[in-house]
Amino acid sequence: MTKGRLEAFSDGVLAVIITIMVLELKVPEGSDWANLKPLLPKFLAYIFSFIYIGIYWNNHHHLFQTVKKVNGSILWANLHLLFWLSLMPAATEWIGDTHFAKNPVSIYGIGLIMSAVAYTIMENLIIKNEGENSTLKEAIHSKFKEYISILFYVLGFSTSFFYPYIAIGFYYIVALIWLIPDKRIEKSLKED
Repeated sequence: MTKGRLEAFSDGVLAVIITIMVLELKVPEGSDWANLKPLLPKFLAYIFSFIYIGIYWNNHHHLFQTVKKVNGSILWANLHLLFWLSLMPAATEWIGDTHFAKNPVSIYGIGLIMSAVAYTIMENLIIKNEGENSTLKEAIHSKFKEYISILFYVLGFSTSFFYPYIAIGFYYIVALIWLIPDKRIEKSLKED
């Protein structure tokens, strides 16, 4: 089975997710700058989620540059990842509407945790399918970024019930960690 259909489907789903999120942004009712102030939390939530979807799209692209073939397990793992990412628009709208209240921030954290777990599972299945000498295995031998991300997400989730803005800070740190495409994979691809 080739990877092209998986990549095309994933690109389409991620594009729809971003489209749904942007459609939730409404224009202000008035024409004054002050009319924008109530929309600020929703816009910040949108920016935050757009960055996350962009990070996943970018790293998904890099990840699949290392893949020669996919199997059914990888297809299901990819769908597992897309499922969790597809919940991002609802979580984004909820944290924006509630000005980053504790319960919406905790639900947002669950989505981030599960997306990270799903991505890590997919990486492991790709390595299993490609073999121990695969480009991906050589590139991500430590998985430090993956595990530190999950740790920060769990810390954010745990904190969200008491200090939701600190939880957002934990989520933001992970976004900063992943904002630059995974250099481990780029480096490994250049060596091949």
